[in-house]
Amino acid sequence: MKKSTLCIALAALVLAGCNSKEKEAQARLDKARAMYEQGEFYSAKNEIDSIRAHYPKEFKVLKAGLALMREVEYKESERTLAFCDSLMPVKQHEADSLSRGFTFEKDSLYEETGNYIWKQQTIERNVQRCYVRCGVNEKGEMYLASVYYGSRPIDHTGIKLSTKDGLFAETASIPYDGGVNYRFKDLCNITEVVTYKGDNGLDAVKFIFTNEKERIKVEYTGGKPYVIYMADADKKAVVATYNLATVLSDIENMRKESEKAQKRMAYLKNKLEGSTNPVQ
Repeated sequence: MKKSTLCIALAALVLAGCNSKEKEAQARLDKARAMYEQGEFYSAKNEIDSIRAHYPKEFKVLKAGLALMREVEYKESERTLAFCDSLMPVKQHEADSLSRGFTFEKDSLYEETGNYIWKQQTIERNVQRCYVRCGVNEKGEMYLASVYYGSRPIDHTGIKLSTKDGLFAETASIPYDGGVNYRFKDLCNITEVVTYKGDNGLDAVKFIFTNEKERIKVEYTGGKPYVIYMADADKKAVVATYNLATVLSDIENMRKESEKAQKRMAYLKNKLEGSTNPVQ
């Protein structure tokens, strides 16, 4: 009899403990829902995660927490989509304004993405000279290119930019491959063009952007020594292209975020349709 009473007492204590844990977990869930309803999505997600960590056996509450987490993520995606939709026209207007000084070039047969070239830097306007040129594609991916023209090849693979106060920046070294580093001979003269895409030329681009008003020395590297100084018009082209690239990159990122948000919302909606906690 005494043993039976003791067992009942222990069972009661265990049950009370379980009920206490469930109440604590439910309180945390209620707090998370209040945060969600107030638009505090980050805090709500943290609170739900804490339930998973501290009450791993409260399956009923955990199930409700999962449903709430999906609601939170749905609203987050909805907010992201609204933000992108509202800002996209502003950025597009800015891009349209900045692109007025550019020529848009695209070979519809071979290129999926076109390029914006500063009008004073189009190839037909810059034959038979050594200079640094640039461009940016529709996705905001900018490139820099070093052009050499002379009677003898120098076989360069990169450039180093510097100012008289000792500041400098360098491009990556691009080995000759007949593509991004190519050369051709026209009558008795040689043209070499090395293109630096993405990070291969980013430091150099930023250097020119920052030091537009300075006299910038350009050393062709990787082959025979050769030096020029950037023309003001070429520095202006790099600055204008960098500004346009920044805006086009913002637009591309917003487009990607918008697509991601729409896909996420479709997935979450599908998961929530059979839930007892529908999206509000």
